[in-house]
Amino acid sequence: MLEILDPIEIVDLRIAVLTGEDANPPAIAVACDSLGQLDLGWIETGEAPTPWRAAAYAALGETLGTALPIFGYQDLFDEISMYYWDGEIDDEGARQSLIAYHGLSAEELEEQTMPSEMNARRPDWMIGANAAKPAALPKGLREALCQLRDAHKALKRLPSDRNAWHFDTDILYEYVPGIEECSSLPPLTLVPFDEFARELDDVARHGMEMGFMDVCGICPLPDVSRIDDWFASLRLGVQFLLAAQDLVRFDPPNP
Repeated sequence: MLEILDPIEIVDLRIAVLTGEDANPPAIAVACDSLGQLDLGWIETGEAPTPWRAAAYAALGETLGTALPIFGYQDLFDEISMYYWDGEIDDEGARQSLIAYHGLSAEELEEQTMPSEMNARRPDWMIGANAAKPAALPKGLREALCQLRDAHKALKRLPSDRNAWHFDTDILYEYVPGIEECSSLPPLTLVPFDEFARELDDVARHGMEMGFMDVCGICPLPDVSRIDDWFASLRLGVQFLLAAQDLVRFDPPNP
């Protein structure tokens, strides 16, 4: 297991073998020990054109959740919306919510973050509409994105009962009593801290106190023959994460 996981450097993963209770078979879980923002490399800090960076960021956002406990900007926005604005997503609705449910005065409203202001803080490369079409990307980047999507499709094709990366809350609760007390928030995010430190701190508070939902996948093994399937699925997931790792480390202006 360690040999298979060893090439992955963008996150720290561990394997846990769980004993089944109430006639449940043993299970193997893949968990994530990394916490905070995923290192986005050139996508966040490089000098490549914004459409290239946006295309890479969008691809990571669309695929990484299949293998990693990770959340993106829309997840953060939805959490903040429920936390502060009672689910409202526009400024006027947020103002009315703050008045009705929090009793804020006009002066206090001026100090509050509104949905439009939060959205406006997104760097251009975080906005999917700015992503270049594949034909407009340099060959190396286009190939890296194709490798990511192909590896993702292969992982998605696995049957859930033979997939090391399949996450099922009900199954997890059966094998790890008390885990429902932890935050439902994943420990990893694609949202940059530099722009959204306050919001990330707000939604992560429960997780910092009670723990995050850090499981990537859990797979019961009712029969010894399933072990080979589990190892095969583990390798497919690692291939997918390595494709994501290659994308993050690939700097288009300096391939």
